[in-house]
Amino acid sequence: MTELSSKVAIVTGGARGVAKGVATAFVKAGAKVFIVDREEDLGRATETELRALGGDVAFLSFDLSRRDDLPRIIDAAVNRFGGIDILVNAAQASAQLMLAETDNAAMELAFDTGFWPSFVLMRTAYPHLVKSRGCVINFATGAAFDAIPTQGSYVAAKEAIRAMSRVAASEWGPQGVRVNMICPFANSPGVQIWAEHFPDAYNMQIEKVALRRIGDCEKDIGAAAVFLASDAAGYITGHTLMVDGGQTKAF
Repeated sequence: MTELSSKVAIVTGGARGVAKGVATAFVKAGAKVFIVDREEDLGRATETELRALGGDVAFLSFDLSRRDDLPRIIDAAVNRFGGIDILVNAAQASAQLMLAETDNAAMELAFDTGFWPSFVLMRTAYPHLVKSRGCVINFATGAAFDAIPTQGSYVAAKEAIRAMSRVAASEWGPQGVRVNMICPFANSPGVQIWAEHFPDAYNMQIEKVALRRIGDCEKDIGAAAVFLASDAAGYITGHTLMVDGGQTKAF
């Protein structure tokens, strides 16, 4: 596939899970991919793996909670590849706690690794995206629509990202920059941990999936991201795409 041939993409959290699936799908679609992740060993291994597929891939080890340093990511990607066409904000950490047990530190963890990096990277990448008439893909969650217990801090950060993305779509559309969101349900490490600790809640969610299977990080979520980043989605912005097998049918 060559839908993204010659395009440059930044993927945060790209060393594992859904974000790795997106990075892999992008490479197979012809994009140059700049992976950002705090896990250096995993990131280097993913970089090596994707280069073996023939991809032009670079990795930057970075703690996204270092808010003041986040513009360095954009600078590093531009220095490496000459520009930016696609920004994917997929990284997110959170604590799975009932809301009454969620302290300030747990809420700050979700926002410091999800909302703030998404905002700062979008703002910093904006002039480059205007130049390339590029796009942003942010990740939200169906857990917000189903109000899943233990996900309070996670959905708060994700819904903040989703609201910000809709405003960005309105403001940046006249400059040709598209901003869309994906709500995935996939067999990521985070979902695996959730299933292990909360099997009843996990099984209830599987029962809500019309297709009766959990998504694949690359073949399902990555493929959807390739579509949103491609010219085929050139008239789509401000949209939340549910890539969850029919788990959430209205929002």
